[in-house]
Amino acid sequence: MPRFSDTSLQNSKPSVDRKNRKKNVKDIKRTNDPAALEMLDYTIENNIITAFDRWSAQQPQCAFGYQGICCRICFAGPCRIKGLEGPGSMGICGAKDYTIVARNAIRMMAGGASAHSDHGRELVEVLYHMSEGKAPDYEIRDADKLKCVAKKIGLEIEGKTDIELAKEVALAAFEDYGRHTSEGTTFLKANLCEKRIKKYEETDTMPRAIDREVVEVMHRTHVGVDADPVNLIFGGVKCSLADLTGEQISTDISDILFGTPKPVMSEANLGVIEPDKVNIILHGHNPVLSQMVVDTARELEDEAKAAGAAGIQLSGICCTGNEVLMRNGVPIATSYMAQELAIATGAVDVCVVDVQCIMPGLRNVCECFNTKLVTTMAISKIPGSYHFSFEDAKAKQSAEGIIRLAIETFKQRKESGRPVQVPQFKNKLMAGFSFEALLDLFAAINPDNPIKVLTDAIIDGEITGVCALAGCNNLEAVYEKSHTDIIKELAKNDVFMVGTGCVMQAAAKQGLMNYEAVEEYAGPGLKKFIDRLYEANKDKLPDKLPLTFHMGSCVDNSRIFNLWTAMANEYGVDVPKVPFVATAPEGMSEKAVAIGTWVIASGIPCHVGAMPPLEGSNLVWSVVTCIAHDVFGGNFILETDPQVAAQKLIEAVKYRAWKLKIHMKTAEEYGTDLCQAF
Repeated sequence: MPRFSDTSLQNSKPSVDRKNRKKNVKDIKRTNDPAALEMLDYTIENNIITAFDRWSAQQPQCAFGYQGICCRICFAGPCRIKGLEGPGSMGICGAKDYTIVARNAIRMMAGGASAHSDHGRELVEVLYHMSEGKAPDYEIRDADKLKCVAKKIGLEIEGKTDIELAKEVALAAFEDYGRHTSEGTTFLKANLCEKRIKKYEETDTMPRAIDREVVEVMHRTHVGVDADPVNLIFGGVKCSLADLTGEQISTDISDILFGTPKPVMSEANLGVIEPDKVNIILHGHNPVLSQMVVDTARELEDEAKAAGAAGIQLSGICCTGNEVLMRNGVPIATSYMAQELAIATGAVDVCVVDVQCIMPGLRNVCECFNTKLVTTMAISKIPGSYHFSFEDAKAKQSAEGIIRLAIETFKQRKESGRPVQVPQFKNKLMAGFSFEALLDLFAAINPDNPIKVLTDAIIDGEITGVCALAGCNNLEAVYEKSHTDIIKELAKNDVFMVGTGCVMQAAAKQGLMNYEAVEEYAGPGLKKFIDRLYEANKDKLPDKLPLTFHMGSCVDNSRIFNLWTAMANEYGVDVPKVPFVATAPEGMSEKAVAIGTWVIASGIPCHVGAMPPLEGSNLVWSVVTCIAHDVFGGNFILETDPQVAAQKLIEAVKYRAWKLKIHMKTAEEYGTDLCQAF
């Protein structure tokens, strides 16, 4: 086997330095989505302000904040680092650049962990209240998943009813939020491979309880506490692994309550909006009320038709959209950055939001078109919106109220005769690939050991490896172009792709989540692998398999974590040796910082395409790239050019595959155990 030839692209530094990252701030049409481009022409012509306008108005943005060297954690400041030496090289308290950058970074991790984990807490409360008979509108839709989760976290399942088990699972999840001892979180440890458990215990990064780790980060970053950048970053790693715990809880309990996703066909882009129907958009992240709206909408179709509508059309934005797509086939209207453009079509009657990634600017656009903006969560309100309080004891009642409001708004829209502007762009997609659904595909080829179908395909050279597609939208890049460019390049190089969140909505909208994309973009090995999966499963699939496999919302990155853990266990190695990489081409939110951190702590190289605020400290940069790799086996690849990023990802996954094959061949030849060093 030849020596791996090219390591020149295995570095974490961007190909273009900060001063030379030019962007045309006058041109707000920063997207390659044809539907968004059409709507931007319309909003510009009609003086409707959207995020694209506001991005332009914000330029140039603060260079101190961009680099992470602005400190606002006490009001002696704000302070910023102005030089390499002298009093200007420190904050008023004496904090150096490395302390300020590290503190800012891990506070973002705490914010991300809070968002994902509070999402999970809502689901735990619904499961618990259902088991107590206090949430009558909910039920257990996947009893098999309930038993699987209960068994995995160490509960005895024999002789117990599903309701009894549900209560015990909920109580175990609650304990992961507020455990008072120093044991590791149950839902995380139950899903880790043994070598990762040992690594986190050795490095004191195993989270004890979700709330505790978030509070500890906020404490250690308070003025006058932790100033050591390495210690700070390792505290952030522990908090980010708590975020992973919250994501695992969220995914598991969503599946128990609403069903584990299976392959389903749908459509994506603004063309899914139908003006002759009552149009309701479901937007945000938490499925507890949106799933109830989906179920209730079916029952109120006749009321909509009696009002003169052709029916009720539901469509999704962001991860609430992903949740109802995965389980019900509800089409995707658009992703985060274009949410206002969906309202600007004039055809949306109600936009229902819960938590996270909801632009306050939505309200202004809704006002232009008599669209009713409905908030549902006590912690997420917008001035001027309607509020239907989510309470799990009367969830169906709230859903009925929202749908009837939409029907009344539809009647007003029809009576007004106001024209609508719905771009006629949409693409067919296949989604619904939970971890269980993927294993089911593989089991059709190898029923005794399904994951071996994937691991063998890499060792045999049929596919190069696996890439996780994740992350948000960010106008620092050209909206969705980085997503689609990277997907096409990885496909050409035979990389099997799974993904979550807004990146998958970009793929769906632009036709990269169907079989036609396989024919157009997949390399010969990847096409052969996907075709082989389809042939083995065609009797139970709704269509041919897609180029990219949609695994769910952003909390469902836990499904991807389960996938690489299963691969590591099958190879008999720790995760850093698995030919697996990750990319967040347009990372934007605090959640993305937390996810990226636990990805590298898992031992996976993680590309980020929009620069996080780290460049102000060479020392912190070294911690999240070099030291992270040396300790955990993963590292950040920070690269703003999508073509260069794709090549770095390809080289990283090829290198891992090459190295694993060398170690496997050596172990076989000399009759030794497989090398575990990374």
